[in-house]
Amino acid sequence: MSTRELQRRLIENLREWQKLEHAQISLIGGVLEKTSNPVLAVVMEIIQRDSQMHLKVQQLLIDSLESEVVTVDSAAVEPIARQLASHLAMEEETLRLALDNLAALADGEFLVQEFLLDFLRRDEEKHRDLLQTLASFGGSPGADV
Repeated sequence: MSTRELQRRLIENLREWQKLEHAQISLIGGVLEKTSNPVLAVVMEIIQRDSQMHLKVQQLLIDSLESEVVTVDSAAVEPIARQLASHLAMEEETLRLALDNLAALADGEFLVQEFLLDFLRRDEEKHRDLLQTLASFGGSPGADV
């Protein structure tokens, strides 16, 4: 498959994915109108906001494949390296707290709380991983995203 064909296929798939994200956002809006349960509402809002962010990332990917050159290199990372390191340290602390809380709930008595804490733990792990990857671009001049 040629580079051009690959780009076309990726863009096509990303646009299809965007349609699904829009549909999910709409569907969740309907669910939110029908529920007064705070756990269901917060989970639906989380998914809805994630879908909105997915749309932004998908559009950045499409733009990077169609026209814009998108890169992250040491010149972009160095001015914010200290803030990235501070944020990363905070993410590590939030992970420690989440794991401590999950360990305290290990007996299974608080299922909803454990469910929500586990979500937070996984989300903080995702943030940590994103920050670690960004920081690594500081040592890799010209790393494309």
